[in-house]
Amino acid sequence: MAGDWPAVSLGSYTTKIGSGATPRGGADVYLDEGPFALIRSQNVLDFQFKHDGLAFINDAQAALLDGVNVEKNDILVNITGDSVARVCLVDPEVLPARVNQHVSIVRADRAHFDQRFLFYVLVSPAWKQVLLMIASSGATRNALTKADLERLVVPKPSMPEQQAIANLLGSLDDKIELNRRTAATLEEMARALFKSWFVDFDPVRAKAEGRDPGLPAETAAMFPDRFGDDGLPVGWSSTADSIGRSIREQVQPGEVDPHTPYVGLEHIQKRSLALDICGRAEEVDSQKALFKRGDLLFGKLRPYFRKVAIAPVDGICSTDIFVFRPQNGVPQTYLYLAFSEDGFVAKASGAQEGTRMPRADWGFMRKLAMSKPEPQILTAFDNAVMPMMDRLLATVAEAKSLASIRDTLLPKLISGELRIKDAQAAVEAA
Repeated sequence: MAGDWPAVSLGSYTTKIGSGATPRGGADVYLDEGPFALIRSQNVLDFQFKHDGLAFINDAQAALLDGVNVEKNDILVNITGDSVARVCLVDPEVLPARVNQHVSIVRADRAHFDQRFLFYVLVSPAWKQVLLMIASSGATRNALTKADLERLVVPKPSMPEQQAIANLLGSLDDKIELNRRTAATLEEMARALFKSWFVDFDPVRAKAEGRDPGLPAETAAMFPDRFGDDGLPVGWSSTADSIGRSIREQVQPGEVDPHTPYVGLEHIQKRSLALDICGRAEEVDSQKALFKRGDLLFGKLRPYFRKVAIAPVDGICSTDIFVFRPQNGVPQTYLYLAFSEDGFVAKASGAQEGTRMPRADWGFMRKLAMSKPEPQILTAFDNAVMPMMDRLLATVAEAKSLASIRDTLLPKLISGELRIKDAQAAVEAA
């Protein structure tokens, strides 16, 4: 697979391959915070460590899993279930940590392998396909054993070549991660202003109490100085359907270009408006919903997961996703933040409270009480927040472009088809 590079068995050049266990009591004994993180399969995506759903355990539980202590730069491989063969590097921010029985640690012998190069081997398409074939060869569900990983044959170029490949691909991944963090910071800033003005009503409260709202005089003058009987600022009482409308334009995947972006619930990250991964229309076969760039995509199924994102391009999505556009006169920025705000999502989840798989219902949601400020306040808010949203979408677009370059170079570099000097030139020219 890798040109003229030596091929070796992974087990002969690693100091650790092994998975852990679930503490006795399972999810009932997990902590919201704790001294040790417990990494599970949902935390391992290809190329990305996912913090959502991270569990925590106490010192005693961690001591029982000392044999699967996670170290900086460890490779994590999902070894069971539908997510088998997903691979990422651990995020050092979660350490100290352990893994459960669905995740294996792979730790290279640093005298022979650059850890990041080995990660790129395991996540590359050719070796992922090998892992998937091995995992599906059993009689029951997909699974990889320790022996399977130890027997896996991988390329072993010289250490300088490994390091050069890892540095080039790593530089792209570092830029992608920086863009993700930038997008998250921009969203936090926009949410902070939305919360202050439209959830906590800080300017209205300050004026009602005779305090300085801390805003420019022209802006402060727009806000009312008292609340109504419903607890909302006077004149702001409204419902969700005065802010957004549900778009129901459906299509069969075969009726659009096969490369049309497709968004399923699995592509939307929890608690993030940024959408930087998606599939393609050719990968799906049932009726889907059309969306336009700038629409708000809102996951219907188990809405308390808060899977709500801004569409960065035109495309199609699962019918388990609402497509929302603002009502006339309402800025997109207000719709984005109002319909993804924790309080609104919690109310949307209440339509089928107590069911195992609650599904949001627009007929119920549209009647929910919401604040709708005067147009001049919405304009002032939009002027403040739109630059943040524009930059957020720009960072998402750049991250997708960088990921496309990485995905093009990765298999060619790992196979030896493309040498490092040519790859560096390709990156510089991009």
